Amino acid sequence: MTLEQQIQEAIKEAMKAKDTVAMNATRAIKGEILLFKTAEGGSKEVSDGDILKMIQKLVKQRKEAAEQFVAAGRQELADNELAEAAVMEKYLPKQLSPAEVEVKIKEIIAQVGASSIKDMGKVMGVANKALAGLSDGRTISTIVKQLLS
Repeated sequence: MTLEQQIQEAIKEAMKAKDTVAMNATRAIKGEILLFKTAEGGSKEVSDGDILKMIQKLVKQRKEAAEQFVAAGRQELADNELAEAAVMEKYLPKQLSPAEVEVKIKEIIAQVGASSIKDMGKVMGVANKALAGLSDGRTISTIVKQLLS
């Protein structure tokens, strides 16, 4: 069963259970998938990797929105955003810890032969592909900068 099918089934289950948080979260993912398929006038097939990137983006948006709501004193809205993010995170693979990411990036630096901050672009290109879905871009970028500096 593809990730898209799993999400479709999750929408049905959330509707049957009358779980509005899960329903809203999975519908948001489904909406992103539909936008992706209809973008640029073509009927594209969407891969599980594409869906994982979409889910990561949606989770990041929810967490940033929650921070904004907390700053504005709207804790109930922040809680709702964080609850939706938690539902979405169920579809993501287990995130690597910063120490695990650092080990992987050291391997990539050795593989690419990078020696200075000027080689950051090469390292980031390989690292983003290798760690797609396992870590966010900000963490990867920070660690690459530390190791190349």
